[in-house]
Amino acid sequence: MVGNTYPYTLEDWSDDIILAHGSGIDGFALNMGRDEWQPDRVSDVSMPCETSADAQTLRNLVLKFIPHPNYMQVNCQSLVSTFAGESCTFGRESASDGWNSEFVGHPDLQGKIRFVPSFFIDPSTFGSFSSVMDGDFNWNSGWPIQVTTDFVRKLVSNTPVKNALSLLATASSNKIVSAVDLSLSLVQNALGQIIGSPESDVRHVQNLAALSGSISSRDAMSKPTYMAAVSPWFFTHYGADLYNKNFIYYSDQHLYSKRWESLIANRDQVDIVQILTWNDYGESHYIGPIKGAQPNSQAWVDGMDHTGWLDLTCYYATAFKTGSFPSIEKDEIFMWSRTHPTHATAPDPVGQPTNFELFEDVVWAVVMVTAPSTVVLSTSSQNSKIFHVPAGLTKLSIPISAGDGMKGIILRDGITTVALDPSNFTFEKNPEVYNFNAFVASASAD
Repeated sequence: MVGNTYPYTLEDWSDDIILAHGSGIDGFALNMGRDEWQPDRVSDVSMPCETSADAQTLRNLVLKFIPHPNYMQVNCQSLVSTFAGESCTFGRESASDGWNSEFVGHPDLQGKIRFVPSFFIDPSTFGSFSSVMDGDFNWNSGWPIQVTTDFVRKLVSNTPVKNALSLLATASSNKIVSAVDLSLSLVQNALGQIIGSPESDVRHVQNLAALSGSISSRDAMSKPTYMAAVSPWFFTHYGADLYNKNFIYYSDQHLYSKRWESLIANRDQVDIVQILTWNDYGESHYIGPIKGAQPNSQAWVDGMDHTGWLDLTCYYATAFKTGSFPSIEKDEIFMWSRTHPTHATAPDPVGQPTNFELFEDVVWAVVMVTAPSTVVLSTSSQNSKIFHVPAGLTKLSIPISAGDGMKGIILRDGITTVALDPSNFTFEKNPEVYNFNAFVASASAD
């Protein structure tokens, strides 16, 4: 997000590039708006689209940067993408005509760019943009956006869960506990089938076939480019006095790992993976350091470091690019959780975010070990779980209650190889604001 880099210097960009490269990331997609200062930041490293003059501004911006030797190329063309834009007409009668006449087909750019936009349209209508699109960026594929509270209510109404709940009416106390556990397990298992699912990718890739004929007429050796998204989290908390967006996308059940694993399993269908994001603090899905200029998101971002996810990113990104999971050279543990119970109340005028009920009061963990090991996760002296894990990567979890912390230990042959015990984390019973962002911590063997 270029809008969050206002105070950046060349040294800031250099630091970010080095950190990202060391984490398996090959480049940055610079998401920028119309502020006059933003092209200057792009030189260091939501624009209007109603008139022909707007198109000229956009073309000039693209032409300024695509000759740069570090600009990403696909089939010898410069990759250009968007966030939205499906309604941009640039003064023409339709969006398709506008993008074709004033941008991709304009003499200034024709043949120079590979246009892979994120148009928020039904994939079955890709054909209406066949003269414009060289591919598709499926932005929303990073999260299971179909999972809402209403979606889960419908899951609960399904027969297996309903049967389990029906036991509550006449059951003894022990059977009540069993029925509740069974119903929750059925719902969580159903959600688990959705988390990281390639269903959205399959639908988009299938409908890209509608572009093949038009693309081959422009470049006989080319096929549609598919760019998928992966993201670790989503929470935004702006009131009506600002951006008026206060909601979550379901991010539990090891979303980041499962989405990566799905993309790796289907890598022959995916040309590019875009990680959402490096520094979008306002939506809580940043994996880079907290720096630059926050978009009034300090209330839910300050103290919520996410760089613990970077080594996990490197592991999965390497597997996607090479087709093989890299060998694990050292023991490592990653843990994350929200900072207060799902149903906690706070004196927060913005209110609870839409779909907040979806989140579970759980600490999620991933361990990577070089040999079979014992892992102990705990949130307090009264709550701990022991796991015996094989060599490789294992996804784990443990419930958490108000007042708890988080701790993880990896042991082998009775010797602790890694200990993670973040002192600055507490699962608060009475938060001052609703914060459904993730606190992330990690530790590795020396």
